[in-house]
Order: sequence, then C-alpha cells, then structure tokens
Amino acid sequence: MRIGMMVDVYKSHVSGITNYIKLNKRHLEKAGHKVFVFTFGDEDHKNDDPTIIQSPGLPLVDTGYYLNIRYNQQARKMLRTMDVVHVHHPFLSGRLSLHYCKPRGIPILFTNHTRYDLYAHAYIPYLPDGVGETFLRAYLPAFCRSMNLVVAPSPGMRDVLKRVGVTSQIEVVPNGVDITPFQKDVQPIDRSEFGFGNDDVVLIYAGRLGPEKNLPFLLRAFNGVTQTYDNIRLLIVGDGPERENLEDRLRHMGIASQVRLTGIVNYEDIPRYLAMADAFVTASVTEVHPLSVIEAMASGLPVLGIQSPGVGDTIEDGETGLIVSEEDLAAFTAKLVRLVTDHDMRQQMSVQARHTSGIYAIERTTKIMMEHYQHLAYQSMGHKRSLRTRILGIVDNWRK
Repeated sequence: MRIGMMVDVYKSHVSGITNYIKLNKRHLEKAGHKVFVFTFGDEDHKNDDPTIIQSPGLPLVDTGYYLNIRYNQQARKMLRTMDVVHVHHPFLSGRLSLHYCKPRGIPILFTNHTRYDLYAHAYIPYLPDGVGETFLRAYLPAFCRSMNLVVAPSPGMRDVLKRVGVTSQIEVVPNGVDITPFQKDVQPIDRSEFGFGNDDVVLIYAGRLGPEKNLPFLLRAFNGVTQTYDNIRLLIVGDGPERENLEDRLRHMGIASQVRLTGIVNYEDIPRYLAMADAFVTASVTEVHPLSVIEAMASGLPVLGIQSPGVGDTIEDGETGLIVSEEDLAAFTAKLVRLVTDHDMRQQMSVQARHTSGIYAIERTTKIMMEHYQHLAYQSMGHKRSLRTRILGIVDNWRK
C-alpha cells in the first residue's frame, strides 16, 4: 500500500507524535509498504529523504512549526497517489486532507493525539474556563464526520471526543512503542553522576519541561515528602520552556541538592536513565498516550500519576503503579510516600508493569492499524468510481 501521513510538523520538532510517526513509518516499511510524510518546513531546507514531502511555510516564532494553507505542487501530485491518508493534526493538515483527498475518494483516517482544550489553557492561561472545550465542540464533531475513520489512542480520549459532541464511530488503537530497548538488560547511568547514593530512593520524570506537564505540582509534592524522608531524590530528564522556572522553584524550596535536571539527553540513552531509578512520577493531566509512562513500565518501573485520559488508561492502580483520582496535592503526596517507603510493593508492581507494557508494542499496534488501512482502501474502491472522482482523476492525469 501507499500510505500518506499528514502532520503539521515533523523533523523540525520532537514530540510523542513525531516519534510515533517515525516508528510507525519504519515498521510499515519493513512490512513492504510505501509510507510518505506530508508536512511543512523551511523553504531553504534541503531534504534528502524522498519519502518526506515538505512544503514551505512561514515559521511560527521558534516553535519548529511552519504554517501554510496549501501544499506545493510536488506534494499535491504525490498525495493523489496514496491508497489511504492518515491525519495526525486536525486543524491545518486535517483541512488540507479534506481539500486534496476527499474529492478524489482517497480514504482519510484521523487520530486525535492531543487534549487541545487543556493545551490551550496551559499555554494561554488567561483564557476563560470552557473556551478550549467550546471551540472543540464547534469544530471537532463536523470534522470527524468528514473522516472515514476516527481513532483514539486510549479509551479516555475516546470519552473526551464523545463529550465534545463527536458522534462518529471511534476505534481505540494505542500509539505503538518500541519497548524492546527498555526491556533489555542495560547498564544504568551511575547514580553518583548526580550525587545520588545507592541507598537513595530515586524517582524519575522524563519528558518535555512544558507548562502542560504540571511539574510545579510534582515539585510541591516531592518537597512535602522530603520533609520526612531525607533519602528521596528526583531526576528530571528533558528540557523545555519551564526549565528556568523549575530551577527557581527548587532554589526557593531549598531542595536543589535533592533534585537534578539533566537537560536534553539522547533518546537512545533513556533506557539507561530509567534503569537507575526506583519509580517513575508524573503529574501531567494532558497526556492522551503517555509515551514516557509506557517506556517506564517497560523498564520495570512502577508509576505514580493522576487520573486523566491516557495516564489513567495506562496505569492500573495498585497493579502497575498508583493513581490519584484527581489533582489533589495531599492525596498525591500521600501516595508518593507510599511509593517511596514500600519496597516490596514496588518490586511486585515492577514485574506487572513490565508485563503490561507489551500491550503497546509497536509490532502489535502496527498490525491493528494496517488492518484499518486495508479495510478503508477496500471500501474506497467503489467511491472512486463516482463521476466527480473520475473527472478529477482525468484532470490530475492531464496535469502530470
């Protein structure tokens, strides 16, 4: 099959979505399929990968995003040859898929990866409550009805879509993760590099340091635990716009010696960082498919998180980790105390977490997604015989 991935941003930006697309693309290609990524970028950038079709766009400050309302001629010509198109962002790429693919009978699948309502408030905190959800109610239901298939990476995200008025059929297909590097025996990073001792209980967070990750909440809970237990340490792996703010908070709380921030590390080294820790912690409530949580589970780490779509779907409370029912600091701190003091519980959860992570193996999820691609392509064969589609096909052939 010829599969098109439509994304607003790709190589110029690192995120869970772009990592998933790269991984999914690689596994589909290993199975013999042709996969092309349609995106935007710097007009002067020389792309040496013919499967990444990049149209020029205007840079959006320093976010890595480039904006345009149309594809260039090369992209439009290539897009017409796809058997199925998979849209990963609903606003820019989604509208373009309706403009270029829908009239030609090319089936379109849409995966909703993001809690756009919560992200809006994380980055524009002065927005009135409900604005994000109001916008989604006005946009997403009609957009999803125009898709041939809607996919949610978790049951929680499916429920969110239904809550904002999406009535289309929604299939739940987790975003696949390459769990193999995390389940192998690896040489852990030496704790002494961060001033941590072998008797310390080391908690780890890995991911983007953005306002949507709720890291100040995590630091407040950690600070509360350190008042009673002096052998607790926290390693924060990653970088982002909140780093300076977090460092200021650590100094103000007086726990800078117990918390270390690594900055950006090579993704290939993440298994070694996880291997040095005793548990993974996150306070994010914006995750739809928490890649870092799944990687931690594959590494055998119990996870503490807050009930929300994605995190709550991934962690089994009392089995693979601990879940707090809501964003309550006292409750989160109490469960953090339990996590760091109960060694036997952590050991039991470690075994179950490693086992459960197999649900998200890329080999399994790619097979499921491929079945959807093939079904949509088969269904579209009849639609492509419509008069309008045939006329557009004649016009497209004349333009070649």
